Amino acid sequence: MDEKLYQLALHLTPGLGSILIRQLVSHFGSAEKVFKANYNTLVRVAGIGEATARGIGQKTGLQEAEKELQQADKQGVQIVFYTDAAYPRRLKSLYDAPALLYWKGNLDFNAGRFVGIVGTRKATDYGRGIVEEIVQGLADKNTTIVSGLAYGIDIAAHRICLKHRVPNIGVMATGIDNIYPATHAKTAAEIQADGGILTENRLHTKPDAARFPARNRIIAGMSDATIIVEAAERGGALITAEYANNYNRDVFAVPGNLTNSYSIGCNNLIRDHKAQIFTGVTDLIEALRWSPTAPSDASTQLAALPEHFTQEESQVVAILRQKGDMQIDDLTWESQIQAGKLATLLLNLELQGYVRVLPGKRFALA
Repeated sequence: MDEKLYQLALHLTPGLGSILIRQLVSHFGSAEKVFKANYNTLVRVAGIGEATARGIGQKTGLQEAEKELQQADKQGVQIVFYTDAAYPRRLKSLYDAPALLYWKGNLDFNAGRFVGIVGTRKATDYGRGIVEEIVQGLADKNTTIVSGLAYGIDIAAHRICLKHRVPNIGVMATGIDNIYPATHAKTAAEIQADGGILTENRLHTKPDAARFPARNRIIAGMSDATIIVEAAERGGALITAEYANNYNRDVFAVPGNLTNSYSIGCNNLIRDHKAQIFTGVTDLIEALRWSPTAPSDASTQLAALPEHFTQEESQVVAILRQKGDMQIDDLTWESQIQAGKLATLLLNLELQGYVRVLPGKRFALA
């Protein structure tokens, strides 16, 4: 039986969330081995209670997974597990990252830069104009826009990306076959040619209030930076900003009219030092230190590495050359070097002038 089926079965097993799924796969080595483990072995795994161990043993998730996989195949839906090379590396290091994603589209999650654009569902002309400026400013910066397919700022971001042919991803709080709101189905279909739609929810999942904050964490986690364009005093955009801050990602807020209720959230983020002020794309480029340096320059630098470099130091430099700037958790995953040792290696490389530290605890070639 294919490992993908076992991975999906874990996702569909009652009582198993993303954290426990990752813990089980790490403990046993594969999803298949989890289902082949006996009750006594399962129940000894931290966090796995008796009911959950029995649920895995009954293999109801496997029966559900066979049906789900067949339907996904018919609809052209890809199932991406967190151990897959295609899984978004920006999500991989997050403690609450989805164990599994449903995806329809045409995009490499790990190529280029990713910027989240979110805001109020009651966007003004001012907000939509700012979104247009952002998308136009990033059109030639190898950037993918991430948003939530919602009314207002989100759908404006997707449609403006289509207008300027900028890749974009719609992250959903429903099943991938249940576009919400339904009026955005046409846009959701159009962005799949050079982008796509994404969710952690199983097929046919309906809108549920609790799923929208969970969706927002994916937007924040997939993005190198998140821009809040317009936001009321409370709302989903501010939840996205909170997640981004918790993930040590850069947050920007567009300042607005003091008398406009849909600028209060942005103005408060800036006032409370939870977001940098956004006055133009240049703010983003400078804060993230995006460099126009050509890849060939990095190759030249790598070739010039001193002979005394250890294999692990050379490995870290090679990963940064290939992947671009990365957080230390991502580097730990990619290199499989223990976190404490990697921190020392990075410090040594920084002192020698080969690596530089970026905002948000990211590392890049100097």
